Amino acid sequence: MFESVLQEILAHNRIIIHRHSNPDGDALGSQIGLKHILKENFPEKEVYAVGDDAKRYAFMADSTMDEIPDEAYNGALAIILDTSAKSLISDDRYTLARRTVRMDHHIFCEKIADVELTDTSYESCCGLVADFAKRCHLTLTPLAAKSLYTGMITDSGRFRYDSTTSQTFRLAAYLMEQQFETNDIYRNLYADDYSRIKLRAEFILKIQFTEKNVAYIYTTREEAEATGADIFSISRGMVNTMGDIRGVDIWVNFTETEEGVLCEIRSSKYNINPIAVKHGGGGHAKASGATLKDRAEAMELLSELEALLEV
Repeated sequence: MFESVLQEILAHNRIIIHRHSNPDGDALGSQIGLKHILKENFPEKEVYAVGDDAKRYAFMADSTMDEIPDEAYNGALAIILDTSAKSLISDDRYTLARRTVRMDHHIFCEKIADVELTDTSYESCCGLVADFAKRCHLTLTPLAAKSLYTGMITDSGRFRYDSTTSQTFRLAAYLMEQQFETNDIYRNLYADDYSRIKLRAEFILKIQFTEKNVAYIYTTREEAEATGADIFSISRGMVNTMGDIRGVDIWVNFTETEEGVLCEIRSSKYNINPIAVKHGGGGHAKASGATLKDRAEAMELLSELEALLEV
């Protein structure tokens, strides 16, 4: 399965690694992890990681992105990680590369690269990259392993989501053989300042329910700006405040921005991905997102989620 990816890597002297914008732990973890795997095993190659800022994941080692000129893409291989759609890729200069590879674990939406490796059996893109290293007999560094492990934690919800399988734990054990510290990972991911705890409480008080018990939060642009928090912390960061409400099987967080209404959809039971795709988004069967035009489209999507409960 990984042979075609390895052959592309072997055939290029410069490799530039991309991932989706507004990165989460999995996007950054897979990007940093793959970068250091390649640098360790192919020291003669130039390897770069590009994209927007790490934001709340800036605690991860080597999370500051490389700045490279357009000319760097001449004759290069661009590898795109953890991204289901072209519109989500951070830094569209990947199109300037000689060849492109995509490694992803989301449900396939569209062809992005010359070589496509998409496998939804992995709980995270980090798990996919870890298996790539293992099966291709590539040496892991402690930094690569720790980065990949961090992404596995975030995308599996601390190994809690039902995407977690025996394969997840086998690969986690493989990574932990590098004997890196884990306490600081959990502390940085889950310890919060009082201000953020207070913000979460404010969002809990904003939760509403449809007639059929779809939970949702709608935050206007003015309300979002008034919090002083970044959009990622409000949108993806607050969606799971609704995740453990008894009797709620679908929940969604809407956040207005200059670009449109960010929509994060989650479910403990239903495949909500087709609805996200219908509205220009994508993701996983039970965790997807999209960017909507306006509040009217958000309410339309909410009605479609309600309709799932009637099936």
